Amino acid sequence: MKYKAIQRVNPQDRKKSKWYASPVNDGKIAKTELAKEIIEISSLARGDVSNVIESLIDVIPKYLLMGKSVNLGELGTLRVSFGSEGVETEAEVSASKISGVKIVFTPGVELKKRLADIHFEKVETAPAAAGDQPHEDQQDAIFNYTLNRYE
Repeated sequence: MKYKAIQRVNPQDRKKSKWYASPVNDGKIAKTELAKEIIEISSLARGDVSNVIESLIDVIPKYLLMGKSVNLGELGTLRVSFGSEGVETEAEVSASKISGVKIVFTPGVELKKRLADIHFEKVETAPAAAGDQPHEDQQDAIFNYTLNRYE
């Protein structure tokens, strides 16, 4: 896995900064590419694999929005998480205080074992060009998922 060095300013003292390793996204794999690879290692037809992937994409959010965790076997488990504004009394706790809704992915045992074998390679990057997207902090095995599609 490739990484690059990025400099972050200390939010409490804007005059200080430190350098950190940050993952480099090496591209995306589309559903069609996943389907092609699954077809090669299974006895399923292209249409069957594509339908299963599409169905999985449709069904998982349904259960997450119901407040259930979705266990995907050795891949891991998905669940909804969020933050909340702190208040003085229990009576003040309400849905309007909830923010930062996200999907948390917890990898399964086998995936965690495979992550232990990861190899890192530092890459040099050019300064950000105008119009580049800002860097998004990434945490190990936690992925944010936009719920807007399902609201």
